[in-house]
Amino acid sequence: MIQYKSEAEIEAIKESALILAKAHGEVAKNIVPGVKTLTLDKIAEEYILDHKASPSFKNYNGFPASLCISTNENVVHGFPSGYELKDGDIISIDCGVYFNGFHSDSAYTYPVGNVKEEVLQLLKVTKTSLYKGIESAVYGNWTGDIGYAVQSYVEEFGYGVVRELVGHGVGRNLHEEPEIPNYGKRGKGKKLKEGLVIAIEPMINLGTKNIVQESDGWTIRTADKRPSAHFEHMVAIFEDRTEILTSHQYIEENYKF
Repeated sequence: MIQYKSEAEIEAIKESALILAKAHGEVAKNIVPGVKTLTLDKIAEEYILDHKASPSFKNYNGFPASLCISTNENVVHGFPSGYELKDGDIISIDCGVYFNGFHSDSAYTYPVGNVKEEVLQLLKVTKTSLYKGIESAVYGNWTGDIGYAVQSYVEEFGYGVVRELVGHGVGRNLHEEPEIPNYGKRGKGKKLKEGLVIAIEPMINLGTKNIVQESDGWTIRTADKRPSAHFEHMVAIFEDRTEILTSHQYIEENYKF
C-alpha cells in the first residue's frame, strides 16, 4: 500500500534530507586518488551520528556499512573496503539518513581524476536522465512516464537501462511502494498523486543492461564488466508542483565534473 505524506511529514523528510545532503558534501571533499573507500564510509557515518541521526543503510537486512560504495563496473550495493581509489575510476556513493522518524536517500557518481571521455559522458547522460525523470514526475502522470523519460533519453546513446533495480517510495520506511522503474511506457504503472514521496534513481550501464550479483550477496555489477553510473533524488508530488527534497548542492560546491 502506498503511504501518502502530509505536508508536515514532507517537511520532516526535508530535515532528514538536509543532513543527508551535507553528509554527501563531506564525502565529496575526500574523493581523490589514494583514499580508501572505508575512509569515505567513516566520514559519512561520523557526520550523520554527530547530527543526531542514524545511517539508514547500516544493518539494513544485514548490510554492514553506512554507504553503498560501487566503483566502475559495480552498479549498486557495493561494500566499503580497503580498496584505494585510482585515477580513472568512477565511484557511486549512495547514502541514506534516518532522522526524527523519516528516511532520506540519494546517490551521486563521481569521476576520480582523469576519466575516459566515454565514461565521463555516461556520467553526464545518467545525471541528465535523472532530471528528465523528475520533469515527468508530476501530479496526474504515471510511474511509467518517469521510466519512459529516463529510458528514451539514455537509449539514444546506446546505453543499457538496468531492469532488476528500481526507485521506490520513501518515508517512515526506507523502501516503500510504489516501485519506480527506469524504463516503461507512458500512461502505465501507478498514478502520481498528492503526497507521494519517491526516490528516482537511474542506474545506467555503458554496455549491456544485464547485471549479476557478486558472491558477497550484495554487490551488483554489469554482466560485461563495463562501467555503470547511478544518480538519485527524492521528490514529493503536489497538485501544483513537484519538489526535489534531496540536494546535490553540497557535493557540487566541492566537486565538479
